Amino acid sequence: MTEDVITFLEREHDAILERLKAVLRLPSVSTDPAYADGLKAARSFFMDRLSAIGLQDVQLLDGGGHPAVYGAWNGAPGAPTLIVYGHYDVQPPEPFELWQSPPFEPTVRNGRLYARGASDVKGSTTIAVETVAAYLAVTQRCPVNVKIFIEGEEEIGSPSLRRIVERHRDLLQADGMISADGGRGSTEVPTLNTGARGIAWLEVNVRTAAKDMHSGRYGGALRNALHELAALIASLHDPEGRIAVPEYMAGAPALTERQRSDAAALAIDETAFYAELQGVPRGDRSYSVVERLTLLPTIEVNGMCGGYTGPGGKTVLPCTATAKLTMRLVPGQDPQKAVEAVRRHLEARCPCGVKLTFSQNGGGSPASSLEAGHPLLVAAETVIERTTGQRPVLTRLGGTVPILAIFKEMLGLDALVFGFAKPDEDVHAPNEFFHLSSIPEGLRAWTLLLAELAKFKPEEFHA
Repeated sequence: MTEDVITFLEREHDAILERLKAVLRLPSVSTDPAYADGLKAARSFFMDRLSAIGLQDVQLLDGGGHPAVYGAWNGAPGAPTLIVYGHYDVQPPEPFELWQSPPFEPTVRNGRLYARGASDVKGSTTIAVETVAAYLAVTQRCPVNVKIFIEGEEEIGSPSLRRIVERHRDLLQADGMISADGGRGSTEVPTLNTGARGIAWLEVNVRTAAKDMHSGRYGGALRNALHELAALIASLHDPEGRIAVPEYMAGAPALTERQRSDAAALAIDETAFYAELQGVPRGDRSYSVVERLTLLPTIEVNGMCGGYTGPGGKTVLPCTATAKLTMRLVPGQDPQKAVEAVRRHLEARCPCGVKLTFSQNGGGSPASSLEAGHPLLVAAETVIERTTGQRPVLTRLGGTVPILAIFKEMLGLDALVFGFAKPDEDVHAPNEFFHLSSIPEGLRAWTLLLAELAKFKPEEFHA
């Protein structure tokens, strides 16, 4: 049965590629209200596709933000029920001038499909949807029961996801979840992701005076808000880039021998890594680059502003300054406790007379993990070994997929990350692309995975 489905998908390759290009043309940027029409068009695209392939109960699940697209096939009594997850929203395309081709006009060059959202994550979402479509077209059934859930807010931290679950808990009952989001950990070595780092946000605001002033008249005698903020932000790390907030790091457990050995199996040429990025090494050198990128917590400044930033110069002494921070969290770290640890660290170092305030741009999400021996992981390891001839190396995502932790907390669902994006695809940057070779690879692997998961009983997912 599976080989018939795979043969069908091979014949459908060009049509699948055209459908992927069609959804890539829809500018579904979730963070910018100017793209509301693009988001609506992307929702309509996936609703039409889910209906066309034979899913039932196709609808929008609204939590007060950008709705999720939902559709189900429940025709396999006694088999596990799995949520298949993807997202239709994408990152902003700016700066436009750095794109070699328009970000919302998919373009093929040298075996790569360039477009915003091609890698993150419309490519892998399309693979998942088309696999279910092929099973229903060829066999009129799936090996497992499937509930497809395509979110519209992943790129902004899934702010209304909890409300969606609260409103539609009955629809979302399942035995496990497979995420098309997440990608592979290497361009060369077969990998499986067993989880992702969590995330927390914090906005830091500094005020040093009642108003901006002339830097010639007042400079040297009054505190400069940008100087004060820069000093506070610098205190979060030591000169080598190691996090210097003991309370924050206290929640992060030591790496296990298995984690370190798996990271070593993905060892990269660090000299070439930094040369390609034209970047400078930073962080705890007692850990490898792979470990720093995936297994350790971080605190990063994503934006910092104050004073005059327009063309030319303006001799001003700024009275306010703002920095936006994100923290990538590892298992064991609670998002709110992590935020509070950073707040207390900054408050303790804030000079007398400088006003320090904080705001959060989201509730955060803890890290997620899939334990050894879980049916999702056992099935995926079997499939990767069958399709590549190699046992996969276990790794973790350095980024965050909020739904993994939220669905675990609210629905009790463990999740397998089974996306087919590769780490070299310039995700979130200009000239994002998806390797065309990943389409047939992903379609074959997803076909085999659904068949492999049908060998397990529903209760085994909850052991």
